Amino acid sequence: MEKNIRKIEAEEQINKLKRVCAYARVSSEKEAMLQSLSNQVSHYNKMISSNPKWQFIGVYADEGISGTKEDRPDFIRMVNDAKAGKIDLIITKSISRFGRNTETVIRTIREMNALGVDVYFESQNLHTLSTDGEFMLTILASYYQEEARSVSENMKWRIKRDFEKGIVWGARDFYGYKVENKNFIVVPEQAEVVKRIFNLYIDGLGILAITQLLNQEGVKPLHSEKWSYGSLLQTLKNINYTGDLILQKTYKENHLTKKKIRNKGEYHQYYVEDNHEPIISKELFKQAARIRNQRASHFKTNANRPINRYPFSNKIRCACCGGGYQHKTTQYSSFWLCTTYNVQGKEYCNGSKRIHENSLYDALNDYLGIQEFDEKTFNRKIDYMVAQADNKIELHLTNGAVDVITWENPTRKKSWTPEMREKARLAALDMHQKRREI
Repeated sequence: MEKNIRKIEAEEQINKLKRVCAYARVSSEKEAMLQSLSNQVSHYNKMISSNPKWQFIGVYADEGISGTKEDRPDFIRMVNDAKAGKIDLIITKSISRFGRNTETVIRTIREMNALGVDVYFESQNLHTLSTDGEFMLTILASYYQEEARSVSENMKWRIKRDFEKGIVWGARDFYGYKVENKNFIVVPEQAEVVKRIFNLYIDGLGILAITQLLNQEGVKPLHSEKWSYGSLLQTLKNINYTGDLILQKTYKENHLTKKKIRNKGEYHQYYVEDNHEPIISKELFKQAARIRNQRASHFKTNANRPINRYPFSNKIRCACCGGGYQHKTTQYSSFWLCTTYNVQGKEYCNGSKRIHENSLYDALNDYLGIQEFDEKTFNRKIDYMVAQADNKIELHLTNGAVDVITWENPTRKKSWTPEMREKARLAALDMHQKRREI
């Protein structure tokens, strides 16, 4: 019997446009750099839009962010869009624009390759989906990371030389002074407030009371709307107001993370006397410091008493005011509460919400895929958390990504432990006994 064979035509792909985006980045917010970023965005806009076989998805651009950092907002958004199937091709100027951290570059490229998303580096004329793409990429990314390390070391050497000469680095305006060409210039009206703060404190008014007084009078600090306990405390501790200067109070962890760390003796510090015009006298500053130390010792707990530390200590930030969260325990439950709200009230933070500790454990266990909370697993995966007002918590992961979880308000019945129920039962019996005696 003769077979009847009919050819089925393949579906034509000619009319299917390739979805293309571009990634641009500059590491400084200086005007020249921002102009460079604008030029990059314009270049890719024209380049992609003019190709009839491409569909322009957009340009993802990060400004003022180093390529060694993983937490670049638009870079993360681009990767997430690629994972969501919105992108076929990513175009960028060079590997160094894409990133200077070899591990980040290679990991991201492998993720893109697995999704079938090609990344094209113009300067190197390199497609990551090509046969030798990853091999060449590994070599070049390592070169750029080493280059970043070399630049970082050279910069450290320059900064150290300037510190030894008493020259400040990285200073920005702070309350009482504006910084011009590394010189501190007194702002008269702000200087009067600084003097008043020190005098009020020495006259016996507490930090919280001074904070509330300034806010009630409408006196605004430099970088926020209201004074907080922390900002006023830092004012009282700022030796710059005496005209002296301490250099290298912080340092960068390394050239990859660039995390700022307080210098606790790891590196030399430099004390520069009479560096600029003072706002207060050195004696007034010392007097305030003595009072602060006396008050601190008055409230200091017994040295032999252990200090409570919890898994989420210094890990939760408030989305409303930016402050930290502290642990609180009542007769019936344990929870976390915004410190600003707890100390200064809803006038200073009216959008925060207390987080029930057990509910937070449950939500994190679900997210991490574990039955019982493990602090090591938590710290390995999560850098910090930002508490939102609607029972949502933004998780900032150690790999630079951001996720969101939701915790549930426990019912009063579910929140009671067996110990709490027994305590309530005994209290009720005691009350019943007292009534009978009456």
